[in-house]
Amino acid sequence: MKCPFCGAAETQVIDSRINDEGDSIRRRRRCMACDKRFTTYETAELHLPQVVKQNGTREEFSRDKLRLSFTRALHKRPVPTEYVDNALDHIMQRILARGEREMPARDLGEMVMHELRLMDKVAYIRFASVYRSFSDVDDFNNAIRDLDNNKADNKK
Repeated sequence: MKCPFCGAAETQVIDSRINDEGDSIRRRRRCMACDKRFTTYETAELHLPQVVKQNGTREEFSRDKLRLSFTRALHKRPVPTEYVDNALDHIMQRILARGEREMPARDLGEMVMHELRLMDKVAYIRFASVYRSFSDVDDFNNAIRDLDNNKADNKK
């Protein structure tokens, strides 16, 4: 770390403290050349990927937009906010674990559907109907049949 006063490259860490939330470190440093002291802060830098839409456009990943998708699907459903927060955390972890700079919107939608399927079947069908562009009653019947088949498979 360069000294902000004289520009010297050699500085010494005198003291380090983790903040109350545990997500950053405050360091007191001393310049070896001019002997002045200064403070630096260290935080983790997480790069979320760009979301590539079906039409090829790209946009920044937005946790708020993801939360809105859950909120719409879960409208008037008896699902605690804590479950939504946990689902968002699971999705964020999966996205960060991929380590990619770009991500197809379809992959993100599949992650949301997976979490909704575990959380609330009605919300899952609501989201799937929009996400997969259901065009008639047969599409709904097929989605419900898939849910029932997965439930039967899980009991075996």
